[in-house]
Amino acid sequence: MQAIVETLFDAVYLITVITLGIRMIRGSGNSRQFRLFGWMAVVLGAGDSFHLIPRALALCTTGLENYTVALGLGKCITSVTMTVFYVLLYYVWRLRYKVSGQSGLTAAVYVLAGVRIALCMMPQNQWLSADAPLNWGIWRNIPFALLGLVVIVLFYRSTKEHGDSAFRWMWLTIVLSFGFYIPVVLWADAVPLVGMLMIPKTCAYVWTVLIGYFAMKKEC
Repeated sequence: MQAIVETLFDAVYLITVITLGIRMIRGSGNSRQFRLFGWMAVVLGAGDSFHLIPRALALCTTGLENYTVALGLGKCITSVTMTVFYVLLYYVWRLRYKVSGQSGLTAAVYVLAGVRIALCMMPQNQWLSADAPLNWGIWRNIPFALLGLVVIVLFYRSTKEHGDSAFRWMWLTIVLSFGFYIPVVLWADAVPLVGMLMIPKTCAYVWTVLIGYFAMKKEC
């Protein structure tokens, strides 16, 4: 039952975000903001597919324990693409609110993203092992959480200052995604049921993409 429900949920998620992303790329016209948002959605879906597709195959066939390498590699790729997702979201913020300059802020975003990716590449993560160390899971997510916090604050302030009703909940979708994700990093190995929080976390990302899509439909 878990295999069927989880596989269907993941399939709907991947198809939804990638389809919406492609529609945004094709329908954005001359809007760089929404074209970039579309690419951001495609990166999100394509990156997650490296982990979710092997997981679906494992659940529907011989079990997760027989797909350790594929799942670990997919998780590593997803970790990198999620970092790229937030860098792209930062640039969506810059384009939407016509932000210029602020080279220090941009440098901070790149430093946090670079540190996150570098930590993800370290062999100590033991991505291909069934017993990956928890401490490295925490270390690599510290710069990721800080990057998310930067984007949360930027969207929260800008939507308030500009009275941007279309994007007014963007900051909340990111808060929710991290709020559901962090307990999984910390406790999912000890308490497998905590892994269920990935479902609302995934829904938060769908909400993020829908915000951009509906804004494009209204503004383009």
